[in-house]
Amino acid sequence: MTTQNLAVPDVALAIGAHPDDIEFGCGATLAKWAAAGASVHLLILTDGSKGTWDAAEDLDALVARRQHEAREAAQALGATSVRFLGMSDGELESGARERALVCEVLRQVRPDVVLGHDPWKRYRLHPDHRHAGWLTLDGIVAARDPQFFPGLGGPHHRPDTLLLFEAEVPDHIERIDAYLVEKVDALLAHRSQWRSTMKIIAGEPNEDHERAAFAQRIETQARADGALVERDAGLAEAFHRLDEL
Repeated sequence: MTTQNLAVPDVALAIGAHPDDIEFGCGATLAKWAAAGASVHLLILTDGSKGTWDAAEDLDALVARRQHEAREAAQALGATSVRFLGMSDGELESGARERALVCEVLRQVRPDVVLGHDPWKRYRLHPDHRHAGWLTLDGIVAARDPQFFPGLGGPHHRPDTLLLFEAEVPDHIERIDAYLVEKVDALLAHRSQWRSTMKIIAGEPNEDHERAAFAQRIETQARADGALVERDAGLAEAFHRLDEL
């Protein structure tokens, strides 16, 4: 059975491997909750320094640019904050050191709902997405139990619900009919990724067409997610839902 539409949380925390992952996975859901009064927070684990096709790219400048883009995207979603752990893109691991950093943020933010990558997604190619998923799960377990990293970040905290995006087995949707524009706007804030991820070449004659085509791809996926409940059900983002945390 596929469930729909959690009650709007007081506090939500989305955890992504790279700048733009959160926007792809759950941007419209976050925008919907923020508009309804939720305090929405973003945690980006890596520095995004591999996000270029240019072998001569100034990587320090790219990291700074990607942080600026992530802040603009967070603003488009109505988020309260965006945090950067700054781990090396492409080299993310899910060990005790990394788990402690995620645990610390969870205890500081104290979310009711956490959103993150599904680490069980089959045939997932990018290692950072796998490790980000494990860090979300392992960070929740650490944050909830007082004997894990005692005192780190504040008192222990147990979220109510975890929503995994890019889900291997989706069983929950959030309807987003009124919030697709915010999702697309937030994604387009990541201009450094236009060419490689979104197939948009800035400044070229076809830019407007390519931007429209990208927005249409996002809408098509949202319609497919909505159809998990019923045909022509409208737009949605799909997740695997875990409540027993």
